[in-house]
Amino acid sequence: MKLSNIFKKSLILGVSALMLCSCEDFLTIYPTDKTVLEDYWKTKEDVDMMTTGAYKAMIATAIQKRAIIWGAYRSDELNLLSSNTNTNLRNISAMNLLGTNEWCSWGAFYTVINDCNLVLKHAPEVVELDPEFTSGDYDVVRSQMLALRSLCYFYLVRAFRDVPYNKEAYENDTQELYYGQTAPDSILQCCINDLEEAVNISISTGGYGTSSWKNTGFITTDAINTILADIYLWRASLTHSTADYQKCVEYCDKVIDAKDALYTSQMSSAAVGVTTKEDKYHLYDGTMEYLFNFARGNSRESILEWQYDGNNNVNEAVRDFYYSTSSTDAHGMLMASKIFGGTPSSNANESGGSTIHFSTNDYRYWTYVYESTDGDATEFDIRKMCASTSDASVTSNITTAYKRNLGRIYKTFDQNWIVYRLTDVMLMKAEALVQIASNDEDQNTLKSAFDLVQVVNKRSMKSTATDTLKFVNYSTKEALELLVLAERERELCFEGKRWFDLVRFSYRHMDTSKLDFSKTLYQLNEEGHSFANVYNVMVDFVVRKYETGGNVVSYKLKTEPYLYFPIQESQIDINPLLHQNPVYTLNESTSRVSDD
Repeated sequence: MKLSNIFKKSLILGVSALMLCSCEDFLTIYPTDKTVLEDYWKTKEDVDMMTTGAYKAMIATAIQKRAIIWGAYRSDELNLLSSNTNTNLRNISAMNLLGTNEWCSWGAFYTVINDCNLVLKHAPEVVELDPEFTSGDYDVVRSQMLALRSLCYFYLVRAFRDVPYNKEAYENDTQELYYGQTAPDSILQCCINDLEEAVNISISTGGYGTSSWKNTGFITTDAINTILADIYLWRASLTHSTADYQKCVEYCDKVIDAKDALYTSQMSSAAVGVTTKEDKYHLYDGTMEYLFNFARGNSRESILEWQYDGNNNVNEAVRDFYYSTSSTDAHGMLMASKIFGGTPSSNANESGGSTIHFSTNDYRYWTYVYESTDGDATEFDIRKMCASTSDASVTSNITTAYKRNLGRIYKTFDQNWIVYRLTDVMLMKAEALVQIASNDEDQNTLKSAFDLVQVVNKRSMKSTATDTLKFVNYSTKEALELLVLAERERELCFEGKRWFDLVRFSYRHMDTSKLDFSKTLYQLNEEGHSFANVYNVMVDFVVRKYETGGNVVSYKLKTEPYLYFPIQESQIDINPLLHQNPVYTLNESTSRVSDD
């Protein structure tokens, strides 16, 4: 798409957003006549309003719904409600991806990117104009905007692979900004560079004071280190770089250590909740984990959450997709797939697992979906992030599945969206350690990875359980890699992680001689490049959610370009520098072209 049009829309939306925000609480609405464009960039308040405007743009429904569609819906976790006839979502589920599909639009992310670019361009000017806006204030603002922009580009790279990369702020119609796609290695390195600058000038862990929502609502040192760990893990999986896996571990350790230090310093003065034991992770006990992490939000385990208060901001993405599409509808648009219910299976941690749970002693089996014990169900209503505080805690001897509850108020659905939390980081580290292990004989490294998985898993198991994980059953790289993948799904399901987890898993088993991230897919195709095949075990995971049609879907998920969405047709029509992913056509009569 012609980026002048993208950024023109971004500017309008960004300005509108900042008119609705303050740095004290970006859920507060301000009159739209408070400020006009020509008066920006003179005072600290101007910078604060535009900065929080960028956050406001990031919690837009268009972005949060894409976090789910891009990050989870294509995976084995979610299906469209069987009675729902939404064509675009049905096509994605069937792997019939067209450039006309609304979910191929990336414009909302470029809105946030341009907001960040505007702040990064103009905020330095205000240091010279307003003594109330100090260089220290600017450092904090700069760190947040660099990190937020990097997070947006990271979403785009994982969804499309090759996207336009731009650091220039679009401010008026006289700017003609055309950009083609940039290859992922360049974009990821730019993000790493920005984040490594940002982390040195960021607000430290707990820097907003005890129990403030800002510690998780705004980007802090922990959030930046977590994004860095995630990007390094992604790049390492693409390039098979041991050095990148080690960087992932390094940044995970920074987050884990910072959380430990904060917990220790606040134990005597803060309400710290219920913890399983006094180890360095301080996770909530399984009976209270749901209540603190999902019903109340901004928990001790959380690192970054997008904030919704239910009045000025409603989480329409979680509400419409997981809870209900109206105040009277019985279901959301998306349902948990059949792998989340029925009788837990002993093969849950293996590639052929038919369920994600191996034990009914796991609280998540009961609390993350409704009616989990229904062995005949092919789809399950999602409870995670939907259940209210009134029924969020569980008893230590839970044996009865929760019934569907529509007790939350539809119009004021105030569930936060968790971008990152501590167990996510712990499992990132475990995933990286498995790959760092030189071979099956490197038992010390493998045991370190297993220990992290075990801590996450055991906190969700009943204290009386005897069927907890044992290292002897997962002491090889292959078995432990699958265990980490399985535990991430049990722990992080419906949080927009699973498809990206599966893509990383696939890349680690693809032919590296056919992978080149210094070039776009279009360039490689023009050179007659032969693309690497998608890992067949990854495909087996994806298709297990289907009652019928799994073989057809597996055929449509063949080579590397199929892991990504097509570029939206309307954007290609406007910007001649954009090139379509080579396995998709612009002909609406068919969704794919041959690899042969």
